[in-house]
Amino acid sequence: MSEQLTEAVAELREDEAIQLVKDAVAKGDDPNAIFDAARKGMETVGQRFAAGEYFLPELIFSGEIFKSISELVAPLMEAQTDSGEKLAKVIVGTVAGDIHDIGKDIVVFMLDISGFEVYDLGIDVPIQNFVDKIKETGAPIVALSGFLTLAFDAMKETVEAIEAAGLRDGVKIMIGGGQIDEEIMKYTKTDAYGRDAMAAVEIAKGWV
Repeated sequence: MSEQLTEAVAELREDEAIQLVKDAVAKGDDPNAIFDAARKGMETVGQRFAAGEYFLPELIFSGEIFKSISELVAPLMEAQTDSGEKLAKVIVGTVAGDIHDIGKDIVVFMLDISGFEVYDLGIDVPIQNFVDKIKETGAPIVALSGFLTLAFDAMKETVEAIEAAGLRDGVKIMIGGGQIDEEIMKYTKTDAYGRDAMAAVEIAKGWV
């Protein structure tokens, strides 16, 4: 099932992907494995978009497919996690100038089912919105997402605004998406970068 689901998501075959998930859930398959197969399909979509094989309509459509799958498996994944007190508050958003939400949505989903209280600010988030949300919630963790190279400057400027507001010492900031690596982490003066949603969860847990 896993390979079939990965391929169905990557090829944007919505009806097939949803039916595969429903069948797997009915059989009692591990919801984490179901989600992982869908996630791999989304990675392929992202790669095809970056290579110019897919365009914005395909990217948006794939996001809708993934959201439908998430709604089917989320309750099952949450049931496998401890239902106690939330680990910590996390603010997540795609930075100003970038409208990509696939990676961000996966990170939000994984943080949520892993026990974090997540504030999803959406896409193309103005810098001040991050600052305001930190003040409002007191969240100790911020995750900045960006797929385009122009996001690097927006990430850097967001961190600078958080510092100017006197909030930097009380906040850990991670970045992820696109071509993010250690050099971009240094450029943006952030604390960590994650290759994928699972890495983001592990980083956040390490900061709690």
